Amino acid sequence: MLTDWPLDTLRDYRPARTEPDDFDDFWAATTGEAAAAAWPARLEPYDAGLATVEVYDVTFAGHAGQPVRGWLLLPRHRSGPLPCVVEYIGYGSGRGLPHDWLFWSAAGYAHLVMDTRGQGAAGSLTGDTPDPDPSGAPQANGFLTRGVTDPARYYYRRVFSDAVRAVETARLIPQVDPTRIVVAGGSQGGGIALAAAGLLDGLAGVLADVPFLCHFRRAVDVTDAGPYGELGSYLQTRRDEVDQVFHTLGYFDGLNFAARITAPVLVSVALMDRICPPSTVFAAYHHCSSADKDIVVWPYNGHEGGAAFQRVEQLRWLGKRVPVGASGTS
Repeated sequence: MLTDWPLDTLRDYRPARTEPDDFDDFWAATTGEAAAAAWPARLEPYDAGLATVEVYDVTFAGHAGQPVRGWLLLPRHRSGPLPCVVEYIGYGSGRGLPHDWLFWSAAGYAHLVMDTRGQGAAGSLTGDTPDPDPSGAPQANGFLTRGVTDPARYYYRRVFSDAVRAVETARLIPQVDPTRIVVAGGSQGGGIALAAAGLLDGLAGVLADVPFLCHFRRAVDVTDAGPYGELGSYLQTRRDEVDQVFHTLGYFDGLNFAARITAPVLVSVALMDRICPPSTVFAAYHHCSSADKDIVVWPYNGHEGGAAFQRVEQLRWLGKRVPVGASGTS
C-alpha cells in the first residue's frame, strides 16, 4: 500500500526549506578544518582472490584528520585513468569485504567505498572505522540523535566531512580521472551523497537512491519506522529540546544540500517506502538546483526501491554522462 501522498501530489511537492543563516559558513569551516588536518592516504594492495579486480585497502584522513577506512576496486584490464564512483553505505552497515562491491568495477569504473564511522556492527556488512568523537550526551538507540542538540558535535557533521574527504582522496589516486568522479549511495548512503554533492564542486554525477536524511520535519510526522523513529523516541522524553533539535538538523537536511548541487543528478524513490517516505525524497529532488536531474519512481516497492533494476537505470544514465573510456583529462 502507498505510505504517503499519491504520485500526482508528490510531483508538485516543494516545501519551504528551513536553513540556518550561517549554513554556508558552518560547512566552509567544517570542510576547511578537515582539509587542514588531512594527511596522505594509504593504499595497501589487498589479496581478495578476485581474478578480474585489483583491490586496495584504503585509509584516508576524514573529519579532524581521523582515519577512515575504505576499499578501492579497479578493473585489472584498464587503459589510462578511470572515472570513479565514490560510494557511501546504508544505515548500520560498514564496508564489508571487497567481493560485496563488484558492480561498478565490473562495469569498468574505479570504485571507492567509504566505511561509515561507528557503523557496521548491526547491519549486513561489518565496519572497521571507529567514531572517536561522540558527544557523550543522551541519545536514542542508533546514530540519528547522537549529539543532536549541538551542530558542532552532531554525528553527521563528522560523516559528511568524511564524505567530502573521500572524494578529495579519490581525486589524488593515480588510476582515477579527477574530472570524472561520481558520488553514489542508497538510503543513508543516498543522503550522504546529496550532502557531499552540495559541498563539492566539479563532480561528474550524483546517484542517490531512496535517500535518507531529507526533510526531517515531514519524515518524523509521517513515519515511526527507523531510523527516523529514533528522533520521535528521543523527543518523547526530551520535550523541551524540540526547537533545538530541528535547528541542528537544519544544517544536515538534504533539502539544503540539494539546493546547492550543480552536478547531474539521478534520484530514485519508492512509493511504498516506510523508511524514507516518498514526500521527503521528492522534496529533496524538487529543491535540487542541477540543470540535469532525473527521478526514477518505483510504484510498488518499499525501501528496497528498484534494487537490481535501478542499477540498470544507473548504468544507462551514467553511460551518457560519464562513459568508461572517454577520458576527461586528454
